[in-house]
Amino acid sequence: MSEEKKIQQHKLDSVSSLKAEFAEINDFIFTDYRGLTVEQITELRGQLREKNAVLKVVKNRFAKIALQELEMPEAGDNLVGPTAVAYTTDESGPVAKILFEYSKISPVEVKGGIIAGDVFDSSQLEAYSKLPTRLELIAKLMGTMNAPVQKLVSTMNAVPETFVRTLQAVADSKSE
Repeated sequence: MSEEKKIQQHKLDSVSSLKAEFAEINDFIFTDYRGLTVEQITELRGQLREKNAVLKVVKNRFAKIALQELEMPEAGDNLVGPTAVAYTTDESGPVAKILFEYSKISPVEVKGGIIAGDVFDSSQLEAYSKLPTRLELIAKLMGTMNAPVQKLVSTMNAVPETFVRTLQAVADSKSE
């Protein structure tokens, strides 16, 4: 006789809720929030909210199940101990940057993350946080693409300017 394990409904609901929240997210950053005061957590959440990010305290088991059902990679040691997950539908680089900056002045610790389907440890995530954002890269690209056009325009403007200056010099010398 096999005993069927009865899973409590509130646990199923919690996993379903997490799964629904995580469904549209590609990047997750796992933190250990032990030692943070309520004021510090509120301040951190406010900073993250400016980047359209959320910091959510999760039960590790529920998060593992939700991520597994969404076919995300195994989070490993990132879901051990007290865990808060930061995530956004926008770019995650700035979110990681905020978390690392905040960890310098508070007890929050960045454990690692899942970025675009790859598991990152803390040091890899820190390097990722230092990369330029998508908008910064586009701005640099546009500046690079714009430089030859600006050079062409200045070169083409130089020809008539030189011609006009030469004519003016000839006119000045004849009037003397």
